[in-house]
Amino acid sequence: MTDEHQPSAEPIDGATPDGAAEPAVDPVPEEEQWWESDGMPWKKEPGRADYWCLGWFGFIGVFSLILLPTRAWLIATAPDWLAMLTGGRTAVAVSGALASQGEMPHWPIVLVVASILSLKFDWVYWWAGKLWGRGIIEVWAGQSKRAARNYARAERVAEKLGPLGFLVAYIPIPLPLMQVVFVLSGATNMSLRRFLLYDYIASTLWLVLYFWLGWRFGEPIVGVLEAYARIAMWVALGLIVFIFISTYLAQKKKAEQKAAAADAEAAEK
Repeated sequence: MTDEHQPSAEPIDGATPDGAAEPAVDPVPEEEQWWESDGMPWKKEPGRADYWCLGWFGFIGVFSLILLPTRAWLIATAPDWLAMLTGGRTAVAVSGALASQGEMPHWPIVLVVASILSLKFDWVYWWAGKLWGRGIIEVWAGQSKRAARNYARAERVAEKLGPLGFLVAYIPIPLPLMQVVFVLSGATNMSLRRFLLYDYIASTLWLVLYFWLGWRFGEPIVGVLEAYARIAMWVALGLIVFIFISTYLAQKKKAEQKAAAADAEAAEK
């Protein structure tokens, strides 16, 4: 006759059939994904929008390198085109100087187009803030201790100024205030329409001021411009050589650092 109170042969949780406790197994740590590593602006697995935004930053960098020698040449030969293509304040000031001497009768068109084209890439910074919050600022600040201090100061100034930060951002001061103001606008969920409105008003006010300064001091500026025109091509060529050499040296240094890191890792093993 079977005893209903006979203990079961199945082991209880955490014990083996002979009564010995099972050894505890430490959980295997999850392997870090590539997009979680330092130097990435996102805090999640990137999607199509993240890649596009990062690609636009790459395009801005290439465009700036190409524009560097081009600007040096156009400022003397076609400042009106330079102003309309870039919305640059220096080109607008030179256009004002030429207009004051009767050499640029189409200056109203130049000023209007320049005020619009000055915003050509600003929306990318707003988009980065919308996608990643402060992520891109952290990437920039991580380049060096000095960069970290400058971006921290710029953030404090931007947070205090609010919308007035757009106007102050165009002042040529040794702080990355403009980029920070634009990124924080997206990070704080400012609408794109409102962002572009604030940015356009601030940029246009500054361009008008630079144009007026060029008009006010037109004659000496035109004289300097005519003298510079004689060497503008050589300056542009020199800048091209400088870009190639500096890029080569930077890539060489990066390769050497990578090789040194690989050697150090191999030595540890």
